[in-house]
Amino acid sequence: MKNIRFDVEYDGTDFCGWQRQPGGIQTLQGELEAQLGRILQENISLTAAGRTDKGVHARLQVVNFMTGSAMELSKMAHALNSLLPDTVRVSNPHVVPLDFHARFSAKEREYRYFLLEEPSALRCRFTGCSKGSLHIGVMQDAAGLLVGEHDFLLLSKEPADKKNPVCLIKECEWQEENGVFVFRIRANRFLRSMVRYLVGVMIAVGRGRAVPEDLGMLLDDGLMTFPLFPAEPNGLFLWDVSY
Repeated sequence: MKNIRFDVEYDGTDFCGWQRQPGGIQTLQGELEAQLGRILQENISLTAAGRTDKGVHARLQVVNFMTGSAMELSKMAHALNSLLPDTVRVSNPHVVPLDFHARFSAKEREYRYFLLEEPSALRCRFTGCSKGSLHIGVMQDAAGLLVGEHDFLLLSKEPADKKNPVCLIKECEWQEENGVFVFRIRANRFLRSMVRYLVGVMIAVGRGRAVPEDLGMLLDDGLMTFPLFPAEPNGLFLWDVSY
């Protein structure tokens, strides 16, 4: 048996998230496993670095799987790309150690969120929208409060009995590039929908509906002083994974 790693890039708009689901629901894991199984004539089970939600994209998703196939890896990747929709591409196939695990071997992950102040017909698949003017200075102040170790349970869709809701945020910042507000966050791990909730909070801060100190009280004391809503999924990308 060999352990194979692929890098995967995808537009998540037309998929119901990464994780395989029953009943013929189209997911990225399900699509990739089905087509790999067709090529290799094996039952394939993929492990991914991050289980992205419905509508979320990936510039770099990392997957691995076990196979007994002797097929040349470049041919395997070419065959897979020929069967996948144009919105999903695999690259960089190579054999990795048997103990490599795309999720648990990862040291850090980086997400980016792309945000516009007004809707755009041409960019709506890949940007969220604040539907109002944003003050990037106070959003950057709020982002600075996130750096370090915090309990993010209230800023996620995880169940209340989640065993370890603490994440270590290494880097976190907002930048404005040609009218697009870009949020970049790098951490050792993320909870389910955590980045979308963080962006939702900072949109509230940027529009003057909350202040950075409200986020601080939420992180430090668990006090919610304003309604929490996740940002739209379409602006979010899994951007990088480090091993």
